[in-house]
Amino acid sequence: MEGTEGISHTGFHAGSFSARDETRAAAEAARRRVRIMSATLYPTVPHPEPVAIPAARLALKTDGTSRGLLDGAWWPRSRDLLSELPLLTDVLDPLWGRITRIAVNPKYWPVIPRHVPVDGHVVRVGWFTPEIDPHKLLLLSYGTGRWDLLIIPPETGAESAARLMAAASDPGGPPLTASALIAADEARHGVAATEEPLDADEAWEYEGGAPAVFTAVPRQPGRTGRAGRLIVGL
Repeated sequence: MEGTEGISHTGFHAGSFSARDETRAAAEAARRRVRIMSATLYPTVPHPEPVAIPAARLALKTDGTSRGLLDGAWWPRSRDLLSELPLLTDVLDPLWGRITRIAVNPKYWPVIPRHVPVDGHVVRVGWFTPEIDPHKLLLLSYGTGRWDLLIIPPETGAESAARLMAAASDPGGPPLTASALIAADEARHGVAATEEPLDADEAWEYEGGAPAVFTAVPRQPGRTGRAGRLIVGL
């Protein structure tokens, strides 16, 4: 009886060890299958490449030049102030001091937000119908000064835009208002700035593509065009 009980007892334990080993092996195999399935069903998603943001297109009179009625010209890519103003202030803040207020005439702007978040602060935006020329942008920097920019319509062709930028930033040019400057260019060249056809590269940029005609240029001290003109984003 003792021998029989001993054999029986030993056999029971041997069977238990075998069952545990099989259970562990099955569990490990299941874990491997899960890992394989996870690798197959949930591949790593590559990080998107950063997209370069185009610089604002500006031509400005430099400090010390006769200001006249305009301090330069701005050629936005759209009529969306929420998108366009941060690009503009990114360039102007280091040049003129922090821009805190901006005002426009609402004639050509479908939406005028009251506040626009820019780099590190918020700019308050207002509008005035009779006081501000429809083609002008008024900028205020707290404790520093006021500037007035000609707004070149976004759909303007490159040749017309270049002429208007040169005229608005020329310190020796005639003292014309923004609308008068656009009207003079239209009369001289026989085509309205907003009617000039775009070539393929300009049309692609206007519709949201990468800038092809104008590229961002880092601001450098003393980088001016002729007659004390500062060119940015050209």
